[in-house]
Amino acid sequence: MKKFSLGFIAFLQAFGLTLYCLLIGTFFWQAGRILGPINSFLGPALMLLLLVISVIICALLFGYYPFILFWEKKDTKKAIKSVIYTTGWLFLFSILVGILLAIFP
Repeated sequence: MKKFSLGFIAFLQAFGLTLYCLLIGTFFWQAGRILGPINSFLGPALMLLLLVISVIICALLFGYYPFILFWEKKDTKKAIKSVIYTTGWLFLFSILVGILLAIFP
């Protein structure tokens, strides 16, 4: 398998997180049409379960590779750089989504 640069791996992590957030955002946007009216405790329970699952998925997408770098490969500098690069890419993707929202309200 080809070795990828740290910046590209950070890009892929941030892109995966952005896609996941867009998917969950689409669910929230269409939830009323998909689920219909919910008049019981199951609606809030579903949202809390989705929150827990989302936290786990985001932690895996964002933190797994830096954790491996830090824990197994003992490369603290690369692990910190990975977190910083991924955060930077997420910031750029957030700006891009904001611009798209401004263009297509």
